[in-house]
Amino acid sequence: MIVCGDDALAHRLARELHEVYGEQVTLLVPALPDAPRTPAGRTGRALALFGRVTAAVTRTTGTGTGTPADGADPTGALRVVESAEADDRALTDAGAERAAALALVHEDDETNIRAALTARRLNPRLRLVIRLYNRKLGQYLETLLDQAAAVAEPGLDPEKLDAATTVLSDVDTAAPGLAAAAVAGTSKVVQAGGLLLHAVDRPPVAGQAPDPGLCTLALLSATAGDPAGCEGSEHSGDAGPRLLPDDRTVAAATGRAAVTLEAVTPAGPALPPARLAASALPVASLFSRRLRWSLAGAAGAVLALALASTLTTGDHPLHAAYLTLLDIFAIGDPAVGEPTSRQVLQILAGFVGLLLLPVIVAALLEGLGTFRTATTLRRPPRGLSGHVVLLGLGKVGTRVLARLRALNIPVVCVESDPEARGVAVARRLRVPTVIGDVTEEGVLEAARIHRARALLALTSVDITNLEAALSARAVTPELRVVLRLYDDDFATAVFRTLRTAHPGALTRSRSVSHLAAPAFAGAMMGRQVLGAVPVERRVLLFAAVDVADHPLLDGRTVAESFRPGAWRVIALDGRGGGPGEAWRLRPERLLGPGDRVVVAATRRGLAELLGRGGGRDEHGAPDNSVRTERR
Repeated sequence: MIVCGDDALAHRLARELHEVYGEQVTLLVPALPDAPRTPAGRTGRALALFGRVTAAVTRTTGTGTGTPADGADPTGALRVVESAEADDRALTDAGAERAAALALVHEDDETNIRAALTARRLNPRLRLVIRLYNRKLGQYLETLLDQAAAVAEPGLDPEKLDAATTVLSDVDTAAPGLAAAAVAGTSKVVQAGGLLLHAVDRPPVAGQAPDPGLCTLALLSATAGDPAGCEGSEHSGDAGPRLLPDDRTVAAATGRAAVTLEAVTPAGPALPPARLAASALPVASLFSRRLRWSLAGAAGAVLALALASTLTTGDHPLHAAYLTLLDIFAIGDPAVGEPTSRQVLQILAGFVGLLLLPVIVAALLEGLGTFRTATTLRRPPRGLSGHVVLLGLGKVGTRVLARLRALNIPVVCVESDPEARGVAVARRLRVPTVIGDVTEEGVLEAARIHRARALLALTSVDITNLEAALSARAVTPELRVVLRLYDDDFATAVFRTLRTAHPGALTRSRSVSHLAAPAFAGAMMGRQVLGAVPVERRVLLFAAVDVADHPLLDGRTVAESFRPGAWRVIALDGRGGGPGEAWRLRPERLLGPGDRVVVAATRRGLAELLGRGGGRDEHGAPDNSVRTERR
């Protein structure tokens, strides 16, 4: 396996393949000079990324005897190759002609595309996993590279040509988890063919075991109620989250929260995204409330004068209203020689006309201003409440914004750069946006943080996210906060401190690379990971598996195929069985070669199920060597 990249995702992916799947991995990273000079135009964000890459390479090449996160030992070798760019020579040195799969996870789409075309020419049989932010371009690229592989191997059976191209986006993979962590009661959804899998959090009940629902996917940390307890991870031991527990473990877990599969329902055809109500220009948005009341008062005065004219003069109501309007606009004849009542009403109509003139001018100005600002950013309404404040409209923030709006959740965005990529999306969706530096006083207040339900801090700078969280908590101590933090140790310290200071509030820290790496690793192994559900600081994967290819499933019942803590068959993909059998699988249902099932699995469980890293003696002596090459 070859991983080519320059950021945290590349290093996490290499570690995932090496430690979880036991693969021989070559990590191709940009060459770093001995004494790097900082270009004059390098920004603060680039400096931070530069330091992160240096630290990651140092950690990777410094030692190879570290214990894997899951407690098992890797068996493959991890080789690090440094090169200025992923050109023909670099890919050849990395072994692209003999490799089974290549992952291109640079942050720059153009760099990944160029390297993908080169790799496909060097090895038509190579399985490619490409990281692209542009989803439409990714669809075209998948077709192009697969066609190139078929042309390069014309005499080979397509079924035997394992040269599939998979285009993934780390942002798309992580966005559902980030959005679900910010919104209380929102299910974590994974779409598996014709099914929608809903995983929801069940709060703990004192003295009672959690309700398993259809099945229990995970038990959350036993330290969830302890303010000083650490959020569950692979290093938490028995107190940490328990993924895919059996029924006996669930029954004994009294007082612990759980993630359960509440419902599995057929998914209908994809519907086009509905236009938001705010994207139109309703009458209420044209004129302010004060102006609307003024117009209503003027209309009431006209009706009152017309009614009085009808009662005093006996004139027809329509004719009386016509004369009243002429008097209001000062275009009627003076009521000389007419009854006193008519003269008095004409004078009153003149006063109403004087009062109506500024109201009409104000209405014209407000209407013109509304149309002029229809394509600009909206300001947060004064009465807004129960919304989510989204900080940062970069790659991650833009995808999370679209996810939240698809769920019809009100959002207010905060962005310091008016030219950020997500600002145009916010303008198109008519999402209220505050342009300003969140570290400055008054910016969060302008986003109505005191009436918000949650804060999503998704900038690329950890300190900015932390400062925003602390400022928001100072205003609203019970605010739900979700932070995007790069460093895991720093995230753990922040999580524990915030939970100790605010035990009644919900705090979560998430890493995009941590959420996305399992999906990329599954694609490199030749299996499509349908989705990843974060369980505290661990990940539960959903994948579609053909039973015929796996002896651990073929010929076994659903109950016999269940391995606690590793994998569990939860549904058919909809191609076999009756309408209800697709997800209500009986424990005694026998799995056969014609079945394609959806499994929930841990990272290591999926690796064993795919035949990678399974059946090894955990007391064996693995090869933990790490070798670095540089040119």
